[in-house]
Amino acid sequence: MNPYDLSAADLDALREFGNIGAGHAATAFSGLLGGVVRMSVTDARLCRFAEVVDVLGGPDTLVVAVFIRIEGEIAGNMFVVLSTESAERLVDALIPGHEPGDPYGEMEYSALGEVGNILSGAYVAAISDLCGFRITQSIPAVAIDMASALIDIGLMYGSGEENQVLLISTRLMQGGREIQAHFFLLPDFQSAAKLFDILRGKMPSG
Repeated sequence: MNPYDLSAADLDALREFGNIGAGHAATAFSGLLGGVVRMSVTDARLCRFAEVVDVLGGPDTLVVAVFIRIEGEIAGNMFVVLSTESAERLVDALIPGHEPGDPYGEMEYSALGEVGNILSGAYVAAISDLCGFRITQSIPAVAIDMASALIDIGLMYGSGEENQVLLISTRLMQGGREIQAHFFLLPDFQSAAKLFDILRGKMPSG
């Protein structure tokens, strides 16, 4: 079977994994934003790493990306990617006195790093819950750049263009505020087979 041609049961299991992670994230974001947060999974699939740039709107699209490295029984690289509009809504909510269009400084970058840390941590927790794996994650690094730059960074860290990527897209709603985020997990070569085998066939499908 083509590695990207998942069965309906596989896709259900992958979406269930996304829902578990979104549940973890919604709880954490509720505390961070000071109100009830609802999160839903809008997309959950495997794709080629080369397709990431298209998911983000094309190579010249300006995005906010949080990079996190995970180590342990599953190792790899994570990106949490926000549109500049979604990032601005989060910064406005998290930093009193920040006005739309204000340049980003240390506080803004720190806030976005914490958002990425929460979302990536939610999916790390979901993997740990489902698989019993021990996984640690690095301090987040935040960058604002074109989507094509993410491809370059991913390639630099050893992710080939044909490598499989776990993509989960989420929508966060809090009051009248809507924020969309993409989560990409690029597992290392030795971790990929183990992880995708679990996500495809050995995970409860809800």
